[in-house]
Amino acid sequence: MYQPSLRLWNQAPTIAPCQLEAIAIPDGELLWGEHFWQEAGEDADEVFRRLHDQVAWRQDYITIYGRRQPQPRLTAWYGDPGATYCYSGLILKPRPWLPILQHLKSQVESAAQTRFNSVLLNLYRTGQDGMGWHSDNESELGRNPVIASLSFGATRRFVMRHCQRRDEAKVELPLNHGSLLVMKGKTQHHWQHQVPKTVKPVGPRINLTFRLIR
Repeated sequence: MYQPSLRLWNQAPTIAPCQLEAIAIPDGELLWGEHFWQEAGEDADEVFRRLHDQVAWRQDYITIYGRRQPQPRLTAWYGDPGATYCYSGLILKPRPWLPILQHLKSQVESAAQTRFNSVLLNLYRTGQDGMGWHSDNESELGRNPVIASLSFGATRRFVMRHCQRRDEAKVELPLNHGSLLVMKGKTQHHWQHQVPKTVKPVGPRINLTFRLIR
């Protein structure tokens, strides 16, 4: 059986804060670390394996325009006690933090300079799994939420569009193995984002979006 390094999972965090690049967008703030985890000096492949094997993945059903349908991906919700999250007709009660998730959270908090108390995980099994247009603007997240998106596995397209200004060009980023994207400020008020499906062969991807439930 594969065993993780003791340094990575059982000792205090050792990663130095990573410098994130600011991406200019109107009515929002983005910070981007294309090679965040690799620059930190830790094994992204190992993280993917641990998440894939240890997280309690589930297939949820959501309500969209009055219709109940399965989400096109597997999900999991972890966090502090009481960090309940509601969206699309779902009420998510947090599972206790796994050591791997606590480790990832501490590094993302350092880079984003923000405290988080929960994380939504998505497992995109193939290119036929995706996420439609939406904003992370639920009331539990507060007025100007900070959402930190950490990705492992196959690269997937991440596309953003302005909610009010249709003449504004879309923003597209390749969410690659070990990348970190931080959305903050008024981004969730003015922008929607999606992970579109694709017919091209693509391997599995795990995404973690760290949040602060108010």
